[in-house]
Amino acid sequence: MNAIVSLMGDLIMPPSNLTKEEQQVLQSLETALENEIAPFVVQNDSIGRYPHKAIKTLANTGLLKCAVPRDLGGVGFSQLFSLEAQVRIARVDSAVAQLFKVHDELVREIPYYSDQKQRERFAELVLHESAVIGLAVAESGRTAEEPLKTIASHQADGTFLIDGEKIYTTGAAGADFIATWAFDPKQASAENPLLGFQLFLIPRATAGIKVHEDWDALGQRSTDSGKITFEQVRCESLWRSSTPGKAPLEHASLRYQAGFAAVLTGIGIGALESAGPFVRDHSRPWAGANVNSASEDPLLQLRAGEFAAGLVSAYQSTILTAERFDAFEQGKISRGALALSVSAAKIAAHHATLAATNGLHGLMGTRSVSRSLHFDRFWRNARTLSLHDPIDHKARELGNHLFTGAHPSPGVYQ
Repeated sequence: MNAIVSLMGDLIMPPSNLTKEEQQVLQSLETALENEIAPFVVQNDSIGRYPHKAIKTLANTGLLKCAVPRDLGGVGFSQLFSLEAQVRIARVDSAVAQLFKVHDELVREIPYYSDQKQRERFAELVLHESAVIGLAVAESGRTAEEPLKTIASHQADGTFLIDGEKIYTTGAAGADFIATWAFDPKQASAENPLLGFQLFLIPRATAGIKVHEDWDALGQRSTDSGKITFEQVRCESLWRSSTPGKAPLEHASLRYQAGFAAVLTGIGIGALESAGPFVRDHSRPWAGANVNSASEDPLLQLRAGEFAAGLVSAYQSTILTAERFDAFEQGKISRGALALSVSAAKIAAHHATLAATNGLHGLMGTRSVSRSLHFDRFWRNARTLSLHDPIDHKARELGNHLFTGAHPSPGVYQ
């Protein structure tokens, strides 16, 4: 396709500075989305469990290998490519987009934490064994940033025993490997408590891992992001995938925040794209509008145009942010400048998509609320994803910068 969305082809176009190889993968992705993923979106949403077939379809396009760095034998595609892909997938199935988002982020970041042997083994898993990576980090503490309670006990034979419980485990339910942070008290010291925080890449089939299948959220149902417990899960030393004491990438939190902006934007685009054909073919014109078709109603046209403008702005802000990620990694801009761009993109995506999905049924009319049509999934998915972290704090960061010139301090959510 020459445009992301057929209804908005003259408004939203793919970035012109993607490489030829990146464009080719995106073309394969578009075909897979249309033919193999879109037909099962409603079914996956209704079941609410991990969409194994959809993820396998993504794997067949080569998409899940694109983030492996060039020095490890991969193609090292740009962050611009990644966020563009997330928008496109979310336009069709936002749960699948979030699962890809998590895998892609981990493939970009785990090699940074690892020593060379671990890096090479990890690249082999993704490139040659087609491994899918899921995440299990969040815990149900009093605050989102409370220290980890999951413990990694170092054994005499060099292995570790992992014990703990994780929530919001996006991707872990159906992944081949689960990336999880745990605390090793033997490594920690008063001088450097970071030594105790260890990243483990645990094979999903390892004994002692229990996926509770208790994800019952309003939206993003087939991410299957429920609770996972680790009970005496033995982990070989090879699967400790971080160098003790090595701090996280300073822009790791910004990467996943930008991903939320991309997925939200894709949801909004998909919602508006779905409204067009329905209004043309099924909606009845309001009597007072004095038109023969609902699609000719100037008030509906006005409202749809406002939604479209908001989504175009969100998309462009997200793509600008993607380009700034690549600029940051090349040392061309500061982390603070990147953080402000991410905040702006997330705010724009939040407002534009909630507006479009809230107003979707107002465009299409009463017939659109039939449960059999499942149009409600757009709002459910957007509302659920938008709650990941409050955009009011993002807006405050921008306002603080305008008044004082300060940049957001690095943290788990900023």
